[in-house]
Amino acid sequence: MRAAARRLRGTYRRMRLGTRLALGLGVLSLAVFAVVGTALTAYMRDYLEQQLGEQLKLIQTVQAKDAAAHGTVRRKPYYGWYTAVYDVSGGSVSLRRPADVPDDTRPLSELARAMAHSDTELMRTARIDGEGTYRLRGCEVEPGVVLVSAAPVQDVEETVERLVTVQVVVFALALTALVVFGRRMLRRGLKPLSDMAHTAHGITSHDLTEAAARLPLRADGRDGGREVAELRTAFNTMLEHIDDSLAVRAEAELRLRRFVADASHELRTPLMSVRGYADLFQYAAANEPAEREKHLARLRAEAARMGVLLDDLLLLARLDAAEVEAPLRTAGTDLTELVQQAADAFRAGRPAHPLTVTTRTTGPLVLCLDPQRIRQVLDNLLANAAVHTPPGTPVTVELDTAAGTALVRVADAGPGIPADHRDRVFDRFYRVDKARTRDRGGSGLGLAVARSLVRAHGGDVELTSRPGATVFTVRLPYRGLTGV
Repeated sequence: MRAAARRLRGTYRRMRLGTRLALGLGVLSLAVFAVVGTALTAYMRDYLEQQLGEQLKLIQTVQAKDAAAHGTVRRKPYYGWYTAVYDVSGGSVSLRRPADVPDDTRPLSELARAMAHSDTELMRTARIDGEGTYRLRGCEVEPGVVLVSAAPVQDVEETVERLVTVQVVVFALALTALVVFGRRMLRRGLKPLSDMAHTAHGITSHDLTEAAARLPLRADGRDGGREVAELRTAFNTMLEHIDDSLAVRAEAELRLRRFVADASHELRTPLMSVRGYADLFQYAAANEPAEREKHLARLRAEAARMGVLLDDLLLLARLDAAEVEAPLRTAGTDLTELVQQAADAFRAGRPAHPLTVTTRTTGPLVLCLDPQRIRQVLDNLLANAAVHTPPGTPVTVELDTAAGTALVRVADAGPGIPADHRDRVFDRFYRVDKARTRDRGGSGLGLAVARSLVRAHGGDVELTSRPGATVFTVRLPYRGLTGV
């Protein structure tokens, strides 16, 4: 028995949702039909029995007059009905003759005996041997005389049986139609879910390992109602999120490959120089004091250049992993003084570019920041303005505050940055002028380091550029402000 129950449960679980819903609807309808049919049958039986009782009462009214006048009932109302008049005295009853009674008169006699101790009419249902079930009613004709009438309930039973048969047939047809048409309606209503499942299967067959993998499939349609529409919207939103994630991953992989290639190229140049100068020391001419000092100086320069490159790469890596290791050493620092120091260093190292510093704040602007790193940001932005503009191009630095944010604007009046390069100037190893030598143009890490350092402080760097006005705006929030 348990094994059969487990098999049935397994079969039910393997059914499709529409079939399971249709079966559930059929079971629920069957229960409703059973309740309705039982109530209707019980009501009909009570009604027919009440009607039969009313007929007995009406007929006994006439029969009681007949019995009072003649001593017995001479008129038989219907075929199959019985009437008897009893003399009741004490605990005994005697049937008056002639009487139209069945062979088994015990039910009638018992009712007459019960009437001897009752002040009202009595009615009961009893079975008469050889005749069937009858509805009995007794009433008093006069003191000591009781009239008992019996009516068959066969017609009531046959009517109830026909009613039950009609109910079974009608309910069975209705249940079959309900399951069949309900299954079709449910299948149509659940079709959007099947379409979404088909879309999901199509996604599983899509190659997501491609560098530019996208998901062209979407769940379309308007049927299914509000709930299905909400599910479809959530499904499509999930696909959009997956698409965006794949695009970000593809872009990250592309940037990583480009980063590795650029880093390898940048490191290869000083390494080849170091190797070349090292090979020169195999020759005697290279060991002469003058030549040796020259080659050693070049070796130190290439090593220093490679060291700066590695320091920038290490700093970017530490900033990328800031959740694990914070590379900043913050302290209360006057940003005005820091800007002035960077400007003095720029004037000393870049005398060909006139520099103007404008401070729109009164008094020191003290923020909680890493002075060494912010100074590095300012030096990188100023160096970028000098390297990418011709000599004599004016450079300006402006310090201001707005809405709880410290603003440092580094601007130059150079030729500007082309529009198709502005979105990538902060990428690592990216250089606008590809023909510029590494000695003049740098490694392409300065702006990437600057933005990463500012973002590590909770701020950002923005760029606006047009011919004659290129502005880098550094925004530093007042988070951790110790004074103004």
